[in-house]
Amino acid sequence: MSGASAVRRVAFVTGASRGIGAAVARALAARGVVVAVHYRERRDAAEAVLASLAGEGHGLVDADLADPASTAAAWADAEARFGPIDVLVNNAGVFLAHPPLGTSLDDWQALWRLTVDVNLVGPANLSWFAARSMAARPLKDAAFGRGRIVNVSSRGAFRGEPEAPAYGATKAGLNALSQSLAKALAPNAIHVYCLAPGWVDTDMAKDHLHGPGAQAVLEQHPLGRVNGADEIANAAVYCALDAPPAMTGSILDLNGASYLRT
Repeated sequence: MSGASAVRRVAFVTGASRGIGAAVARALAARGVVVAVHYRERRDAAEAVLASLAGEGHGLVDADLADPASTAAAWADAEARFGPIDVLVNNAGVFLAHPPLGTSLDDWQALWRLTVDVNLVGPANLSWFAARSMAARPLKDAAFGRGRIVNVSSRGAFRGEPEAPAYGATKAGLNALSQSLAKALAPNAIHVYCLAPGWVDTDMAKDHLHGPGAQAVLEQHPLGRVNGADEIANAAVYCALDAPPAMTGSILDLNGASYLRT
């Protein structure tokens, strides 16, 4: 998966100011893809990612994905500045602790609403914009299709998230959304893939991976380590650029055999 892309493509990567999103942006840029680097609040971090990207033509896109109007404006801005979006990577998400027996009703409802809006409704809205845009363009490359959507889900969609049930529920919803979109959009040569990582060594997970519970997390992993962000990024780039159309609707487990589902 190295080398420059022979065809100019544009990707919109959400949550690209750090972690998996930043790694995906860098990996796509290394393949010659023009990247719209989405962020919400961490502009300095997003600018650092932008400066690190290979090639030219990349830019920043600011949006609150929990706000439909902000999401719509960001998509319109990205297409106006970069041209038609060929690849949407829905990576942005929040993991907010709210154990059912340790959370007030007001906090429970607020955290559920925010998690649903960011983790599920935001990707659904962006996927709607992407699907409409992609379906309207001519088919130039049958192997690639008219466009691709790559959603970043989680191992937690399958094994449960007792400390953050809304996170597990929304990631399960993202899996179902991905498969529903794959069926709906396949006749238009728009392909949808979903990644379900386990623990990934990023800023978002550092308190768990380097805190008191780190050993318990490590013991789940036969590889003796958790995933690197670059490993998830490589899989995302494969789906974004190289995966065959026959894989549309697939959910790829990336958890180092820490959780095996049937």
